[in-house]
Amino acid sequence: MDEDAQLRDKLRKIEALFARAGTDGEREAAGAALGRIRERLARAQRADRIIEIKFTFPDGWARRLFVALCRRYGLHPYRYKRQRRTTVMLRAPETFVATILWPEFQELNRALTEYLAAATERIIREEVHRDTAEAEEIDDPPRVT
Repeated sequence: MDEDAQLRDKLRKIEALFARAGTDGEREAAGAALGRIRERLARAQRADRIIEIKFTFPDGWARRLFVALCRRYGLHPYRYKRQRRTTVMLRAPETFVATILWPEFQELNRALTEYLAAATERIIREEVHRDTAEAEEIDDPPRVT
């Protein structure tokens, strides 16, 4: 299985985990998992209070992943004028964000970050230079007084 296929499989398993699938067969059915998560969101929207939450992301990749995950569940991420591009606002049920959306985002982000780091390392090693170790750390130069 190539690296892209392995990543896609891992992402499906993460989604199934947060859908709380009951059987192995259900865990493999990504479409069913998405439906279960959307149903949990609908129940939370009826039973829980909707809050506005501000998220700040360290990089564009994490922000894009979070926005896509919100849209997947039918949520509407936004930002106010003059807010930084690293900021995403969201109105959603508090329990859904705390128990499903944010933990799932963290797992997906961790998997994608590992994949991107490995791919970057491999490409640099193969196309630029095989030694990708950090720069050597040396003592500070002597001070001139």
